[in-house]
Amino acid sequence: MKDLTFCSSLHGAEHDQLRQLLTHVQFDSHSTIFHEAEEADYVFNVTSGSVKLYKLLGDGRRQITGFLFAGDFLGLALNANYSYTAEAIEPVTACRFPRTKLEKLFDQFPHLEKRMLGMAVDELAAAQDQMLLLGRKTAKEKVASFLLMLARRQEHRGENTDMINVPMSRSDIADYLGLTIETVSRTLTQLRKEATISLKDNRHIEAVGLDMLEDLAEGL
Repeated sequence: MKDLTFCSSLHGAEHDQLRQLLTHVQFDSHSTIFHEAEEADYVFNVTSGSVKLYKLLGDGRRQITGFLFAGDFLGLALNANYSYTAEAIEPVTACRFPRTKLEKLFDQFPHLEKRMLGMAVDELAAAQDQMLLLGRKTAKEKVASFLLMLARRQEHRGENTDMINVPMSRSDIADYLGLTIETVSRTLTQLRKEATISLKDNRHIEAVGLDMLEDLAEGL
């Protein structure tokens, strides 16, 4: 995981200086890491577990905007407050950095700031991908795209993609894809009947082939 974290661009004494700033923190399942609109005093690097990010709409509904895993960075704020709520899906461990002290290191380590900027760009790209999911795709295309995203994230972390780990609930998936829970469950059942996936249990899905998911995600 060290190679995936934003501090992986530092070496030797630089890395030691950064380590002096961090605190190792743990969060239980379903606990809140920070709330939307809270002062953005800290930034976090997830080292294990998974996190969901969401915003509450004016009518009380919840829109999940993303999922983060080991190696991902969260808490980057363009202003003084967090723009979303972050909640642990399962037990999470993370490195926590005081934002003000971290920003002071940017003058010393420009490559650290560059890497953080790269992560912010990745976050923006993920948000754009979600906009495409919500706007143009059918339910089957959305679910296939979601499973493919999880598989690609596993691949990026160096994990086997034969079995896709799905730590989030069907409700979380529905709120992310803009579908109902019933539609998510019905679509997964349809994919199983079509022999595209095999449902091992609620948290593990075996894909017959990622190329099949890719075709479905593209509407082929």
